[in-house]
Amino acid sequence: MSAPYLSVDRERCIGAGMCAMTAPGMFDQDPDDGLVLLLHAQPPTALRAAAQMAVGVCPSGAITLHEPEPGGLGAEPQRRATGDEDPGGV
Repeated sequence: MSAPYLSVDRERCIGAGMCAMTAPGMFDQDPDDGLVLLLHAQPPTALRAAAQMAVGVCPSGAITLHEPEPGGLGAEPQRRATGDEDPGGV
């Protein structure tokens, strides 16, 4: 089974800094533009809860936690809904 991993979308990031405050061991902010910096793509077990919380508090939905599917078939992304998502043709 593969480990969960994080990805960030710096173009979507608004520089609120909630990730760096919630999980400082996983995230920082770029000193030049204030946007998210991912320090560790694979959160250690001790920081997984904080990493998942950072996904939930990100106001722009710029952080995705990819969780392995049961049975080890891949990683299912988890991202906070921002209201900007495509409703799927509705």
